[in-house]
Amino acid sequence: MADLKMGVVETRFAELIWNNEPISSGDLVRLCAKELDWKKSTTYTVLKKLCERGIFANEDGTVRSLYNKRDFYAAQSRQYVEDTFEGSLPAFMAAFSSGRRLTEEELKEIRDLLDTWQKAGQTQ
Repeated sequence: MADLKMGVVETRFAELIWNNEPISSGDLVRLCAKELDWKKSTTYTVLKKLCERGIFANEDGTVRSLYNKRDFYAAQSRQYVEDTFEGSLPAFMAAFSSGRRLTEEELKEIRDLLDTWQKAGQTQ
């Protein structure tokens, strides 16, 4: 499994790739210079790091994701719950909502999700 932890700067870089993929490495260098004020070496260093971690691939000068944006954030969230709350989604929800009231709309969305999962047979 890929190491899905990214800092703020890596996340901004990843967003550029997701929003422009597939993208040539040369175009990525130019985009990072414009959007992040990075030098070529910085772009390649960060790209290499994220490729080694299994998030992106740079093959024949074309950069693409190995996780699409939605799947990446879903997997990252699951990893966070596993690492921080021993895999307990209820413990995560309790911590997430402590100290603030959920709105009626948020509660309805959560209920709808639970109903959808239950109908799909995803509950255990």
